[in-house]
Amino acid sequence: MTAELLPTTRRALLHRLAVAQAEGRTPSLVAGVLRDGSLVWDGARSMVDGHAPDLDVQYRIGSLTKTFVAVLVLRLRDEGLLDLADPLARHLPGTPADGATVAQLLAHSAGLAAETPAPWWERTDGSLRPSVGDLVEPAPKHPAGRRHHYSNPGYALLGALVERLRGRPWGEVLRREVLAPLGMTRTTLLPAAPHAGGFAVHPWADVMLPEPLTDTGLMGPAGQLWSTGADLARWAAFLAGGDATVLSLASLEEMRRPAVGPEDDGWTSAYGLGLQLRRHEGRVLYGHSGSMPGFTAGLWISEPDGLAAFALSNATSGANTPLLAARLIALTAEHEPRLPEPWRPLAEVDQELLALTGPWYWGAAPNVLRVKADRHLELAPLGGGTRDSRFRPEPDGTWTGLDGYYAGETLRVVHTPDGAVSHLDLGSFVLTREPYGPAAAVPGGVDEEGWRAY
Repeated sequence: MTAELLPTTRRALLHRLAVAQAEGRTPSLVAGVLRDGSLVWDGARSMVDGHAPDLDVQYRIGSLTKTFVAVLVLRLRDEGLLDLADPLARHLPGTPADGATVAQLLAHSAGLAAETPAPWWERTDGSLRPSVGDLVEPAPKHPAGRRHHYSNPGYALLGALVERLRGRPWGEVLRREVLAPLGMTRTTLLPAAPHAGGFAVHPWADVMLPEPLTDTGLMGPAGQLWSTGADLARWAAFLAGGDATVLSLASLEEMRRPAVGPEDDGWTSAYGLGLQLRRHEGRVLYGHSGSMPGFTAGLWISEPDGLAAFALSNATSGANTPLLAARLIALTAEHEPRLPEPWRPLAEVDQELLALTGPWYWGAAPNVLRVKADRHLELAPLGGGTRDSRFRPEPDGTWTGLDGYYAGETLRVVHTPDGAVSHLDLGSFVLTREPYGPAAAVPGGVDEEGWRAY
């Protein structure tokens, strides 16, 4: 059971929320923090004395919608109905993005325009764009696959792709396949009471203007959804831990890996397959920001800390709600850093596997092999380096690299004719128990005179 936060931590979080609402001049803010998948704090502030929204009040979440659409697309991939390398035309022909791949659309690297042709889609009714062809400018802005260029129409096309392959509206598919299994009953395409009204706050005076609540039609997959604090807590827990009935943890981990190289030297942001990555106070967070006229939102997760946070506001600008969510994570981690799991010995050990542990040499470079739980292995250079990797056991007696230089590569144990271990083969690299030995195993052989002084 997840322990509650300390009173000093809760007070610090509430103070941060109150400062964001006051200095950001937003009518209301609601936020929450999760630890190890459980909501451990929530708070709210409002311009109305004695009243604040609770976790059941809906706010528009803008581009956080894209994380839901990406999950739907990954479900199609995992079912074998598409490949991420497929060109869009294979499943949804006749758009200006025919040659872009599904992966490029997910990662905003298809080269498409950032927005639809005029008028601005976020404040106009979707009936102005009745067909998919009305959503995308005819000429791309960049060569496909070369750079990250955020594209709202690209996600509208992904929503249309879901509709084509499922034969039902994407919102209905989302409700049946994702929202209902996760218990997210208050996440909807259109607002359902109780919900906040969206406002613009004048930049130079403390006065407000209501923003229109539009149905963006075919552009809905880019930012239409409304949700609550309670539902976003469920969504954050899912993105962090997975749910086999919706999407595996392995596929979620794939979504959070950068898909296109960041362009800034000391990168502060990147994009995976439907998930943003952001550096904040020494941490790499994943999640997404969101904005629509009258609303801003943010949801971030810090995997090493076991923390997640969300924030929702009903002002077009001012509170920097995504930054608030990131700050709530940093504040919680500072006050209550995660305790490491206790060391425990393995429940069982394979003696043959245990005999493989210890030093192995790639040429003259020393590495160490360690056995972990469930027959997993770790290989790391002694003295530091960049080629450390974890390996997953396979049914055929080999191991597959999970990360680093050896991700996807096969590690196998090679035996001599009499059954003794000769060496390890790692993607054609030979690792031996002695530097450059035995000679028969080393590609190119070893000088017959052996090691000697000069």
